[in-house]
Amino acid sequence: MTGKLYLCATPIGNLEDITLRVLRTLKEVDLIAAEDTRNSIRLLNHFEIKTPLTSYHEYNKIEKAYQLIEKMREGKNIALITDAGTPGISDPGEDLVRICYAEGIEVTSLPGAAACITALTMSGKKTRRFAFEAFLPKAKKEREEILKEMAEDTRTLIIYEAPHHLLKTLVELRDFLGDRNITICRELTKKFEEKLLMTISEAVDYYTEREPRGEYVLVIEGKSREEIRQQEIEIWNNISLEEHMAIYEKKGMARKDAMKAVAKDRGVSKREIYQRLEQEDRLNNSECFDRGNVYEK
Repeated sequence: MTGKLYLCATPIGNLEDITLRVLRTLKEVDLIAAEDTRNSIRLLNHFEIKTPLTSYHEYNKIEKAYQLIEKMREGKNIALITDAGTPGISDPGEDLVRICYAEGIEVTSLPGAAACITALTMSGKKTRRFAFEAFLPKAKKEREEILKEMAEDTRTLIIYEAPHHLLKTLVELRDFLGDRNITICRELTKKFEEKLLMTISEAVDYYTEREPRGEYVLVIEGKSREEIRQQEIEIWNNISLEEHMAIYEKKGMARKDAMKAVAKDRGVSKREIYQRLEQEDRLNNSECFDRGNVYEK
């Protein structure tokens, strides 16, 4: 029988945040693949786990994946752990999982800590809909494209950032997303855990005066639907009322129904649209009458 890949979530700070199932599995598997063996050996020593350790990281993820798969074909069970948190989230584990499925190797995940979810739940932001962006791309063009997409997203947004890039990223977020509310989480689950609820501009000022330290998770409120609605109204108000009416009448709508649609687009009552159209009709008729008198003279 072929072996299985176990994705084992490890603590993101506090060593007590590890499940009994993960501890048992790490002891029972034949091999543990770790993103950084130097970090992982401290965790394993703490829990007196003697299972052999091998490295699996960004720079060997494809070649090493096939080596691990060969061992699983031989019947060995392998656990994958990352530096901290759940493997496969913004780390090379996603490639190993993909290749395992392609090669017919069974994969299972043992749930546990994840920095993005931990930060989200304590952020005070909406949690029903959210988008995880991990670390923003380094390439300028791709980074700007992602920031533009984020600016239009109504979901709560979660990103990771290193301390030496934090201030620059906050400035970019303010420039692309505007001055939204943000929760900045640092040292999650550790003794000096910190959560700062402020606006992005306030965060820029705060870290201009203070040196960022530790790894950060930023939880940013999404674009409000009211803001989107106001933008739509502004677009419609840039064309004349008759042009707006014509859009719907050309689709075969009766004038009454077109007025109702126009009123909805512009965020006003149907009665207001009716009155404004009547007023424009009177003005147009008056202008025609005056021009007629000039021609007669």
